[in-house]
Amino acid sequence: MKRQDMIIGLFVLCPILFLIIPMSPVVLDFLIAINMGIAMLTLFSSLFSTEAINMSSFPTLLLMTTLFRLSLNVSSTRNILLTGYAGNVVQTFGQFVGGSNLVVGAIIFIVLIIIQFMVINKGSERVSEVTARFTLDAMPGKQMAIDADLNTGAITDAEARERRQKIQDEAAFFGSMDGATKYVKGDATAGLIITFLNFIGGIALGMLYQGGTFNDALSKYALLTIGDGLVSQIPSLMISLATGLLVTKASKESDVSELVLGQLFSAPRVLYIVGGSLIGLGIFTPLQWYIFVLYGIIFIIVGRRMADNMGIREIESEISEEESSADEIRRPENVTSLLQVDSIELEFGYGIIPLADVNQGGDLLDRVVMIRRQIALELGSVVPMIRLRDNIQLNPNQYVIKIKGVPVSEGEILFDHYMAMSPGYVEEEISGIPTFEPSFHLPALWITESQRERAESLGYTVVDPPSIIATHLTEVIRAHLGELLTRQDVQNLINNVQETNATLITELVPKSLSVGEIQKILQNLLDEGISIRDLVTIFETIADFASTTRDTDVLTEYARQSLKRAISNKFFPKNEMTSVITLDPVIEQKIMDSVKQTEQGSYLALDPDVTRGIFDSLRVESGKLEDLGKNPIIITSPIVRMYFKKLTEEQFRDLIVISYNEIETDVELQSVGMVTAQT
Repeated sequence: MKRQDMIIGLFVLCPILFLIIPMSPVVLDFLIAINMGIAMLTLFSSLFSTEAINMSSFPTLLLMTTLFRLSLNVSSTRNILLTGYAGNVVQTFGQFVGGSNLVVGAIIFIVLIIIQFMVINKGSERVSEVTARFTLDAMPGKQMAIDADLNTGAITDAEARERRQKIQDEAAFFGSMDGATKYVKGDATAGLIITFLNFIGGIALGMLYQGGTFNDALSKYALLTIGDGLVSQIPSLMISLATGLLVTKASKESDVSELVLGQLFSAPRVLYIVGGSLIGLGIFTPLQWYIFVLYGIIFIIVGRRMADNMGIREIESEISEEESSADEIRRPENVTSLLQVDSIELEFGYGIIPLADVNQGGDLLDRVVMIRRQIALELGSVVPMIRLRDNIQLNPNQYVIKIKGVPVSEGEILFDHYMAMSPGYVEEEISGIPTFEPSFHLPALWITESQRERAESLGYTVVDPPSIIATHLTEVIRAHLGELLTRQDVQNLINNVQETNATLITELVPKSLSVGEIQKILQNLLDEGISIRDLVTIFETIADFASTTRDTDVLTEYARQSLKRAISNKFFPKNEMTSVITLDPVIEQKIMDSVKQTEQGSYLALDPDVTRGIFDSLRVESGKLEDLGKNPIIITSPIVRMYFKKLTEEQFRDLIVISYNEIETDVELQSVGMVTAQT
């Protein structure tokens, strides 16, 4: 057994033995001294601990010390009643504290009991109950805050686990403290009852068995009873005080001495007022002037010295900051920090700050967290941390979205206004400030709060400024999600799949494909809005065909075909006819005849006149679907799809190109046009 285990075991076993085995007064003196030492140790440990949870063993310690103290109380009672002597400590406390005066000793003992019961015990019990309840009620909110910080990238997974564990430990601790305070109250009650029994039993023994008078028995046993009560109640009072200190701790950064003194003596102005008030009491009232004037002068002097020290600290702080800034500028490696580029940034003018400031009721940060969650669920890719910062160089209501430090889109809002967009059919038009919706460039109007309800009743779609910014940011991220996917992100995705599909990953990486090649395939899928959430299916497919080709574009086509259920579900609604465009077989053949194969891969070398004709025809046919308010979708043969997509992606960014092999058999399609080579 370890030494610590033996000590704790003896500490728990001894009280049980003390209840049975009589102890000599000398041994009792030693044990009472140990009891006082343990009480002091507990009190000062609680006083100087920076957090209540640092004393997580306190409820257990409280039970053990209570049992130990009560066993000593029983042993001293046995000695008092049997021999009329319970040791030097008990007798000294009875004589010294009460000044050998029974009345004074009794009054002091009663005052001590009142303090213990009415003040410390009652307050500690109430604070423990309230703290336990509020700690448990606050757990869901704290958990959500940790999840939000984790989603925004402010903390790591390890830090999140540590914080969650700390929340659980705090809840368990304060729940235990709520019950442990009942030990303190019960201990005080038991001590009071034992003292009363000592008093009655001692007088009865002195008169009946020792033949003494009532006064003799009273003077002898009352003094011992008071001493015994004080010996047990003073350590109990210290333990009660330690309990109160623990459950009332509010600061988690400093101990009680730093906290109390720092807050009481933090403002020189307060000390000046107190000093002046004390001097006024000493001069203008019959009070002893030299006492109050002396204290008043001391307060004013302390306040003056504090003001001087605060001024010196401010100057030192300014000098230190200037020196740190100068050192930072002079350091050669300072340039390295400037090379770091945030993947996604949202910069905004000072007029939009209230939307991002939680203290002013803004919820833009919460919306950013939801964007990362939404895209992760929808497209299966983890969006990098989105940096929000204000920029005084922008117009007050302007915002700019940057991808890898480069502005890719911007917008402007009107604070305290709403954007109203007509779906194409409204009963009546409303007045407002004309504008364009930044995400899809649709015509819209800025309206006031008073117009909102009427606009909605007329059929307008009305959105608030935070929703406009969040939607715009979401669309920009979707459009650039492929380039945001790094090799490290891909490695993390591979590691997640490996936990449940180790055989698949062992066969695929690096035996068949490198991480960079898998990254290119996933980027190709994301660039066209195809979810990579079903990574197992994607990896299974490319593992099947990687033995025949390492062309990432071709492997992407195989992966798309394996995801045809998801693609059909995304672009073709169930039980609904979908209007599409088809590609002329003659054009398909021309495209295939123009494909050139090289060692680096294949590329399309199509005649410029043919390309121009395809674009003109595609512009006309896609316009038919756009006029109907539908997304332009063109259907091609599988072997042509990737070349046609590359051919048209610069001119027709919103064009959806799908092959016949990517469509489920139950999908109903209606061709509304065919793309030909116009001349």
